Amino acid sequence: MHPLLILILTFVLLEFAVSSVLSWLNSKWMTHPVPEVLKGLYDEEKYRKQQEYMRTNKRVGWIERLVTLAITLVVLIPGVLGWLDNLCAEWSHSLLLQLLIFFGIYVVASAIISLPFSYYDTFVIEERFGFNKTTKTTFWLDTLKSLLLTLVLGAMLLSVIYLLYSYLGQSFWIWATLVCAIFILFFSLFYSNLIVPLFNKQKPLEKGELREAIEKAAGEMGFSIKKIYVIDGSKHSTKANAYFTGFGKKKRVVLFDTLIEQLSTEEIVAVLAHELGHNKHRDTIKNTVMSIVMVAVNLFVFSLLVDNPELSHALGGKRDHSFALSLIAFSLLFTPIDLILDPIINGVSRRGEYGADAFAAKHGHGEALISGLKKLSANTLSNLTPHPAVVWMSYSHPTLAQRITALLNV
Repeated sequence: MHPLLILILTFVLLEFAVSSVLSWLNSKWMTHPVPEVLKGLYDEEKYRKQQEYMRTNKRVGWIERLVTLAITLVVLIPGVLGWLDNLCAEWSHSLLLQLLIFFGIYVVASAIISLPFSYYDTFVIEERFGFNKTTKTTFWLDTLKSLLLTLVLGAMLLSVIYLLYSYLGQSFWIWATLVCAIFILFFSLFYSNLIVPLFNKQKPLEKGELREAIEKAAGEMGFSIKKIYVIDGSKHSTKANAYFTGFGKKKRVVLFDTLIEQLSTEEIVAVLAHELGHNKHRDTIKNTVMSIVMVAVNLFVFSLLVDNPELSHALGGKRDHSFALSLIAFSLLFTPIDLILDPIINGVSRRGEYGADAFAAKHGHGEALISGLKKLSANTLSNLTPHPAVVWMSYSHPTLAQRITALLNV
Protein backbone atom coordinates (compact mmCIF):
# COMPACT_ATOMS: atom_id res chain seq x y z
CA MET A 1 0.00 0.00 0.00
CA HIS A 2 1.28 3.44 -0.96
CA PRO A 3 2.57 5.37 2.11
CA LEU A 4 0.56 8.43 1.15
CA LEU A 5 -2.60 6.32 0.92
CA ILE A 6 -1.95 5.08 4.46
CA LEU A 7 -1.78 8.72 5.58
CA ILE A 8 -5.03 9.52 3.73
CA LEU A 9 -6.78 6.53 5.32
CA THR A 10 -5.52 7.65 8.73
CA PHE A 11 -7.10 11.06 8.20
CA VAL A 12 -10.37 9.50 7.00
CA LEU A 13 -10.52 7.35 10.13
CA LEU A 14 -9.59 10.36 12.29
CA GLU A 15 -12.51 12.36 10.91
CA PHE A 16 -14.85 9.40 11.52
CA ALA A 17 -13.56 9.03 15.07
CA VAL A 18 -13.99 12.72 15.89
CA SER A 19 -17.55 12.87 14.53
CA SER A 20 -18.46 9.64 16.35
CA VAL A 21 -17.04 10.85 19.66
CA LEU A 22 -18.92 14.13 19.36
CA SER A 23 -22.15 12.26 18.63
CA TRP A 24 -21.55 10.00 21.63
CA LEU A 25 -20.87 12.99 23.90
CA ASN A 26 -24.07 14.65 22.71
CA SER A 27 -26.12 11.54 23.44
CA LYS A 28 -24.62 11.29 26.95
CA TRP A 29 -25.56 14.94 27.55
CA MET A 30 -29.19 14.44 26.51
CA THR A 31 -30.39 13.86 30.05
CA HIS A 32 -28.36 16.77 31.43
CA PRO A 33 -30.57 19.13 33.48
CA VAL A 34 -32.35 21.72 31.35
CA PRO A 35 -30.88 25.21 31.95
CA GLU A 36 -32.94 27.37 34.31
CA VAL A 37 -33.73 29.95 31.58
CA LEU A 38 -35.38 27.17 29.52
CA LYS A 39 -37.48 25.56 32.23
CA GLY A 40 -41.04 25.05 31.01
CA LEU A 41 -40.19 25.26 27.31
CA TYR A 42 -41.29 21.66 26.83
CA ASP A 43 -44.04 19.96 28.76
CA GLU A 44 -43.40 16.37 29.83
CA GLU A 45 -44.91 14.79 26.72
CA LYS A 46 -43.16 17.13 24.29
CA TYR A 47 -39.86 16.66 26.09
CA ARG A 48 -40.14 12.89 25.61
CA LYS A 49 -40.86 13.52 21.92
CA GLN A 50 -37.83 15.78 21.64
CA GLN A 51 -35.59 13.16 23.26
CA GLU A 52 -36.89 10.48 20.91
CA TYR A 53 -36.31 12.79 17.92
CA MET A 54 -32.69 13.21 19.00
CA ARG A 55 -32.17 9.48 19.56
CA THR A 56 -33.65 8.66 16.16
CA ASN A 57 -31.42 11.16 14.38
CA LYS A 58 -28.41 9.89 16.31
CA ARG A 59 -29.05 6.27 15.25
CA VAL A 60 -29.53 7.17 11.60
CA GLY A 61 -26.55 9.52 11.68
CA TRP A 62 -24.37 6.72 13.05
CA ILE A 63 -25.49 4.35 10.29
CA GLU A 64 -24.87 7.01 7.63
CA ARG A 65 -21.36 7.72 8.93
CA LEU A 66 -20.58 4.00 9.06
CA VAL A 67 -21.86 3.36 5.53
CA THR A 68 -19.99 6.40 4.21
CA LEU A 69 -16.78 5.22 5.89
CA ALA A 70 -17.18 1.70 4.50
CA ILE A 71 -17.75 2.98 0.95
CA THR A 72 -14.80 5.37 1.26
CA LEU A 73 -12.48 2.56 2.32
CA VAL A 74 -13.79 0.26 -0.41
CA VAL A 75 -13.14 2.98 -2.98
CA LEU A 76 -9.72 4.10 -1.71
CA ILE A 77 -7.95 0.87 -0.78
CA PRO A 78 -8.32 -1.02 -4.10
CA GLY A 79 -7.71 2.17 -6.11
CA VAL A 80 -11.18 2.53 -7.63
CA LEU A 81 -10.63 6.26 -8.24
CA GLY A 82 -7.40 5.50 -10.08
CA TRP A 83 -9.24 2.95 -12.22
CA LEU A 84 -11.93 5.54 -13.02
CA ASP A 85 -9.29 8.11 -13.93
CA ASN A 86 -7.62 5.64 -16.30
CA LEU A 87 -10.99 4.82 -17.84
CA CYS A 88 -11.74 8.51 -18.45
CA ALA A 89 -8.35 8.81 -20.17
CA GLU A 90 -9.39 6.03 -22.57
CA TRP A 91 -12.72 7.72 -23.36
CA SER A 92 -11.24 11.05 -24.44
CA HIS A 93 -7.93 12.56 -25.51
CA SER A 94 -8.93 15.97 -24.09
CA LEU A 95 -7.54 16.41 -20.58
CA LEU A 96 -10.30 18.90 -19.74
CA LEU A 97 -13.01 16.52 -20.92
CA GLN A 98 -11.41 13.69 -18.94
CA LEU A 99 -11.57 15.88 -15.83
CA LEU A 100 -15.23 16.81 -16.37
CA ILE A 101 -16.27 13.18 -17.02
CA PHE A 102 -14.43 12.06 -13.89
CA PHE A 103 -16.08 14.61 -11.64
CA GLY A 104 -19.46 14.15 -13.30
CA ILE A 105 -19.35 10.45 -12.36
CA TYR A 106 -17.96 11.31 -8.92
CA VAL A 107 -20.74 13.82 -8.15
CA VAL A 108 -23.52 11.53 -9.41
CA ALA A 109 -22.15 8.57 -7.42
CA SER A 110 -21.94 10.70 -4.26
CA ALA A 111 -25.53 11.83 -4.77
CA ILE A 112 -26.72 8.24 -5.20
CA ILE A 113 -24.98 7.18 -1.99
CA SER A 114 -26.55 10.01 0.05
CA LEU A 115 -30.01 9.69 -1.56
CA PRO A 116 -31.40 6.84 0.62
CA PHE A 117 -30.48 8.73 3.78
CA SER A 118 -32.03 11.96 2.50
CA TYR A 119 -35.20 10.10 1.52
CA TYR A 120 -35.40 8.32 4.89
CA ASP A 121 -34.80 11.56 6.78
CA THR A 122 -37.58 13.34 4.87
CA PHE A 123 -40.26 10.68 4.60
CA VAL A 124 -39.64 8.63 7.74
CA ILE A 125 -38.03 10.75 10.47
CA GLU A 126 -39.39 14.21 9.59
CA GLU A 127 -42.75 12.68 8.65
CA ARG A 128 -42.97 10.74 11.91
CA PHE A 129 -42.34 13.84 14.03
CA GLY A 130 -44.70 16.08 12.06
CA PHE A 131 -42.21 18.28 10.22
CA ASN A 132 -42.35 17.05 6.64
CA LYS A 133 -44.57 18.80 4.10
CA THR A 134 -42.64 17.68 1.01
CA THR A 135 -44.43 15.49 -1.50
CA LYS A 136 -42.51 12.71 -3.21
CA THR A 137 -42.85 14.53 -6.52
CA THR A 138 -41.33 17.68 -5.04
CA PHE A 139 -38.56 15.65 -3.38
CA TRP A 140 -37.49 13.97 -6.62
CA LEU A 141 -37.73 17.17 -8.65
CA ASP A 142 -35.69 19.12 -6.09
CA THR A 143 -33.11 16.32 -5.93
CA LEU A 144 -32.77 16.30 -9.71
CA LYS A 145 -32.55 20.09 -9.91
CA SER A 146 -29.92 20.19 -7.15
CA LEU A 147 -27.86 17.56 -8.94
CA LEU A 148 -28.08 19.32 -12.32
CA LEU A 149 -27.22 22.66 -10.71
CA THR A 150 -24.19 21.13 -9.00
CA LEU A 151 -23.03 19.52 -12.24
CA VAL A 152 -23.46 22.66 -14.36
CA LEU A 153 -21.96 25.17 -11.91
CA GLY A 154 -19.25 22.74 -10.84
CA ALA A 155 -18.28 22.05 -14.45
CA MET A 156 -18.08 25.77 -15.21
CA LEU A 157 -15.90 26.59 -12.21
CA LEU A 158 -13.72 23.50 -12.55
CA SER A 159 -13.14 24.17 -16.25
CA VAL A 160 -11.95 27.71 -15.61
CA ILE A 161 -9.65 26.63 -12.78
CA TYR A 162 -8.17 23.81 -14.86
CA LEU A 163 -7.59 26.05 -17.87
CA LEU A 164 -5.84 28.59 -15.64
CA TYR A 165 -3.65 25.79 -14.30
CA SER A 166 -2.91 24.55 -17.84
CA TYR A 167 -1.73 27.97 -19.00
CA LEU A 168 -0.16 29.40 -15.84
CA GLY A 169 1.22 26.39 -13.96
CA GLN A 170 1.61 26.69 -10.19
CA SER A 171 0.78 30.41 -10.18
CA PHE A 172 -2.75 29.55 -11.33
CA TRP A 173 -3.99 29.87 -7.73
CA ILE A 174 -3.87 33.68 -7.85
CA TRP A 175 -6.24 34.02 -10.80
CA ALA A 176 -8.29 31.02 -9.66
CA THR A 177 -8.87 32.81 -6.35
CA LEU A 178 -10.09 35.86 -8.25
CA VAL A 179 -12.48 33.72 -10.30
CA CYS A 180 -13.81 32.01 -7.15
CA ALA A 181 -14.21 35.40 -5.46
CA ILE A 182 -16.31 36.65 -8.39
CA PHE A 183 -18.32 33.42 -8.24
CA ILE A 184 -18.96 33.82 -4.50
CA LEU A 185 -19.88 37.50 -4.80
CA PHE A 186 -22.19 36.86 -7.75
CA PHE A 187 -24.20 34.25 -5.87
CA SER A 188 -24.24 36.35 -2.72
CA LEU A 189 -25.93 39.07 -4.76
CA PHE A 190 -28.19 36.98 -6.96
CA TYR A 191 -28.89 33.83 -4.91
CA SER A 192 -32.46 34.88 -4.12
CA ASN A 193 -33.09 35.96 -7.70
CA LEU A 194 -31.59 32.99 -9.53
CA ILE A 195 -31.34 29.93 -7.27
CA VAL A 196 -34.22 30.18 -4.81
CA PRO A 197 -36.93 30.38 -7.54
CA LEU A 198 -35.81 26.97 -8.78
CA PHE A 199 -37.03 25.42 -5.53
CA ASN A 200 -39.45 27.86 -3.93
CA LYS A 201 -41.86 30.63 -4.80
CA GLN A 202 -41.20 34.11 -3.47
CA LYS A 203 -43.60 37.01 -3.39
CA PRO A 204 -43.45 40.49 -1.88
CA LEU A 205 -44.91 40.79 1.60
CA GLU A 206 -48.33 42.34 1.23
CA LYS A 207 -49.18 45.69 2.77
CA GLY A 208 -50.62 45.38 6.23
CA GLU A 209 -49.78 45.28 9.92
CA LEU A 210 -46.67 43.13 9.59
CA ARG A 211 -45.08 45.06 6.72
CA GLU A 212 -45.81 48.39 8.40
CA ALA A 213 -44.31 47.12 11.68
CA ILE A 214 -41.16 45.90 9.91
CA GLU A 215 -40.66 49.11 7.93
CA LYS A 216 -41.27 51.25 11.02
CA ALA A 217 -38.85 49.25 13.19
CA ALA A 218 -36.23 49.21 10.44
CA GLY A 219 -36.51 52.99 10.10
CA GLU A 220 -36.00 53.43 13.83
CA MET A 221 -32.83 51.32 13.56
CA GLY A 222 -31.52 53.39 10.65
CA PHE A 223 -32.49 51.09 7.78
CA SER A 224 -34.74 51.58 4.79
CA ILE A 225 -36.18 48.25 3.71
CA LYS A 226 -38.35 48.01 0.61
CA LYS A 227 -37.65 44.47 -0.57
CA ILE A 228 -39.44 42.18 1.87
CA TYR A 229 -40.34 38.78 0.48
CA VAL A 230 -42.25 35.74 1.72
CA ILE A 231 -41.04 32.29 0.66
CA ASP A 232 -43.23 29.19 0.67
CA GLY A 233 -41.13 27.22 3.14
CA SER A 234 -44.24 25.25 4.10
CA LYS A 235 -43.89 23.50 0.75
CA HIS A 236 -41.06 21.48 2.33
CA SER A 237 -41.31 21.66 6.12
CA THR A 238 -43.07 23.16 9.12
CA LYS A 239 -39.71 24.52 10.32
CA ALA A 240 -39.37 28.31 10.12
CA ASN A 241 -36.60 30.70 9.18
CA ALA A 242 -35.77 34.21 7.99
CA TYR A 243 -32.68 35.66 6.39
CA PHE A 244 -31.13 38.82 5.02
CA THR A 245 -29.34 38.53 1.69
CA GLY A 246 -27.41 40.62 -0.80
CA PHE A 247 -25.50 43.90 -0.72
CA GLY A 248 -26.42 47.46 -1.66
CA LYS A 249 -29.43 47.67 -3.95
CA LYS A 250 -29.68 43.85 -3.97
CA LYS A 251 -30.44 43.67 -0.24
CA ARG A 252 -33.65 41.90 0.61
CA VAL A 253 -35.37 40.39 3.64
CA VAL A 254 -36.85 36.92 3.18
CA LEU A 255 -39.41 35.50 5.60
CA PHE A 256 -40.61 31.91 5.55
CA ASP A 257 -44.39 31.66 5.54
CA THR A 258 -44.03 29.23 8.45
CA LEU A 259 -42.32 31.98 10.47
CA ILE A 260 -45.29 34.27 9.88
CA GLU A 261 -47.66 31.49 10.97
CA GLN A 262 -45.79 30.61 14.16
CA LEU A 263 -44.69 34.00 15.55
CA SER A 264 -46.48 37.19 16.53
CA THR A 265 -45.81 40.47 14.72
CA GLU A 266 -43.56 41.68 17.55
CA GLU A 267 -41.56 38.44 17.49
CA ILE A 268 -41.11 38.56 13.70
CA VAL A 269 -39.90 42.16 13.96
CA ALA A 270 -37.45 41.04 16.65
CA VAL A 271 -36.11 38.26 14.42
CA LEU A 272 -35.69 40.81 11.62
CA ALA A 273 -33.93 43.17 14.05
CA HIS A 274 -31.44 40.36 14.65
CA GLU A 275 -30.89 40.00 10.89
CA LEU A 276 -30.47 43.77 10.56
CA GLY A 277 -27.87 43.52 13.31
CA HIS A 278 -25.85 41.23 11.06
CA ASN A 279 -26.13 43.83 8.31
CA LYS A 280 -25.17 46.67 10.65
CA HIS A 281 -22.07 44.78 11.77
CA ARG A 282 -21.28 43.81 8.15
CA ASP A 283 -21.27 40.13 9.09
CA THR A 284 -22.29 39.10 5.57
CA ILE A 285 -19.33 40.98 4.09
CA LYS A 286 -16.97 39.58 6.75
CA ASN A 287 -18.15 36.02 6.09
CA THR A 288 -17.76 36.52 2.36
CA VAL A 289 -14.21 37.83 2.80
CA MET A 290 -13.40 34.92 5.15
CA SER A 291 -14.73 32.45 2.56
CA ILE A 292 -12.56 34.00 -0.15
CA VAL A 293 -9.49 33.91 2.11
CA MET A 294 -10.14 30.23 2.84
CA VAL A 295 -10.45 29.51 -0.87
CA ALA A 296 -7.17 31.35 -1.49
CA VAL A 297 -5.37 29.33 1.20
CA ASN A 298 -6.72 26.05 -0.18
CA LEU A 299 -5.77 26.92 -3.75
CA PHE A 300 -2.30 28.10 -2.74
CA VAL A 301 -1.50 24.89 -0.84
CA PHE A 302 -2.99 22.82 -3.65
CA SER A 303 -0.80 24.64 -6.19
CA LEU A 304 2.28 23.47 -4.27
CA LEU A 305 1.18 19.82 -4.44
CA VAL A 306 -0.76 19.49 -7.69
CA ASP A 307 2.25 18.42 -9.79
CA ASN A 308 3.44 15.79 -7.31
CA PRO A 309 2.89 12.38 -9.01
CA GLU A 310 2.60 10.68 -5.61
CA LEU A 311 -0.87 12.19 -5.13
CA SER A 312 -2.15 10.38 -8.22
CA HIS A 313 -0.28 7.15 -7.47
CA ALA A 314 -1.66 7.05 -3.92
CA LEU A 315 -5.21 6.76 -5.28
CA GLY A 316 -4.30 4.11 -7.83
CA GLY A 317 -3.59 6.33 -10.82
CA LYS A 318 -1.30 4.94 -13.51
CA ARG A 319 -0.29 8.33 -14.91
CA ASP A 320 2.32 10.51 -13.22
CA HIS A 321 -0.15 13.33 -13.09
CA SER A 322 -3.92 13.58 -12.86
CA PHE A 323 -5.52 16.86 -11.88
CA ALA A 324 -8.67 15.03 -10.72
CA LEU A 325 -6.84 12.55 -8.48
CA SER A 326 -4.54 15.26 -7.14
CA LEU A 327 -7.55 17.38 -6.20
CA ILE A 328 -9.29 14.53 -4.37
CA ALA A 329 -6.10 13.41 -2.61
CA PHE A 330 -5.45 16.99 -1.54
CA SER A 331 -9.00 17.39 -0.15
CA LEU A 332 -8.54 14.23 1.93
CA LEU A 333 -5.11 15.29 3.16
CA PHE A 334 -6.56 18.66 4.17
CA THR A 335 -8.95 16.94 6.64
CA PRO A 336 -6.90 17.66 9.80
CA ILE A 337 -6.67 21.34 8.82
CA ASP A 338 -10.46 21.42 8.45
CA LEU A 339 -10.82 19.88 11.92
CA ILE A 340 -8.67 22.69 13.29
CA LEU A 341 -10.33 25.50 11.32
CA ASP A 342 -13.95 24.44 11.91
CA PRO A 343 -14.10 25.45 15.60
CA ILE A 344 -12.36 28.74 14.78
CA ILE A 345 -14.78 29.60 11.98
CA ASN A 346 -17.78 28.52 14.06
CA GLY A 347 -16.49 30.56 16.99
CA VAL A 348 -16.38 33.67 14.80
CA SER A 349 -19.90 32.89 13.59
CA ARG A 350 -21.24 32.51 17.16
CA ARG A 351 -19.67 35.82 18.10
CA GLY A 352 -21.55 37.42 15.20
CA GLU A 353 -24.81 35.90 16.42
CA TYR A 354 -24.30 37.34 19.91
CA GLY A 355 -23.63 40.74 18.34
CA ALA A 356 -26.79 40.58 16.22
CA ASP A 357 -28.85 39.57 19.26
CA ALA A 358 -27.40 42.47 21.26
CA PHE A 359 -28.24 44.87 18.43
CA ALA A 360 -31.89 43.74 18.52
CA ALA A 361 -32.01 44.02 22.31
CA LYS A 362 -30.49 47.51 22.37
CA HIS A 363 -33.31 48.66 20.08
CA GLY A 364 -35.98 47.34 22.41
CA HIS A 365 -36.61 43.91 20.84
CA GLY A 366 -34.84 41.70 23.38
CA GLU A 367 -37.92 40.35 25.13
CA ALA A 368 -39.74 39.60 21.88
CA LEU A 369 -36.61 37.95 20.44
CA ILE A 370 -36.36 35.66 23.46
CA SER A 371 -40.02 34.74 23.09
CA GLY A 372 -39.60 34.10 19.35
CA LEU A 373 -36.46 32.00 19.79
CA LYS A 374 -38.21 29.87 22.39
CA LYS A 375 -41.16 29.23 20.08
CA LEU A 376 -38.93 28.36 17.13
CA SER A 377 -36.84 25.98 19.24
CA ALA A 378 -39.89 24.28 20.72
CA ASN A 379 -41.52 23.91 17.31
CA THR A 380 -38.41 22.21 15.88
CA LEU A 381 -37.76 20.00 18.94
CA SER A 382 -34.32 21.56 19.35
CA ASN A 383 -31.74 20.03 21.65
CA LEU A 384 -31.68 22.16 24.81
CA THR A 385 -28.57 20.53 26.26
CA PRO A 386 -25.93 19.95 23.59
CA HIS A 387 -22.52 18.93 24.90
CA PRO A 388 -20.11 21.91 25.21
CA ALA A 389 -17.52 20.15 23.01
CA VAL A 390 -20.10 19.73 20.24
CA VAL A 391 -21.06 23.40 20.52
CA TRP A 392 -17.41 24.46 20.41
CA MET A 393 -16.61 22.24 17.45
CA SER A 394 -19.63 22.44 15.18
CA TYR A 395 -22.25 25.00 16.26
CA SER A 396 -22.37 28.11 14.08
CA HIS A 397 -24.95 29.59 16.51
CA PRO A 398 -24.83 29.74 20.32
CA THR A 399 -27.20 27.41 22.12
CA LEU A 400 -30.65 28.72 22.99
CA ALA A 401 -29.71 28.95 26.67
CA GLN A 402 -26.54 30.92 25.84
CA ARG A 403 -28.43 33.34 23.60
CA ILE A 404 -31.17 33.98 26.15
CA THR A 405 -28.67 34.44 28.98
CA ALA A 406 -26.71 36.94 26.89
CA LEU A 407 -29.90 38.80 25.90
CA LEU A 408 -30.99 39.10 29.52
CA ASN A 409 -27.64 40.73 30.31
CA VAL A 410 -27.69 43.34 27.53
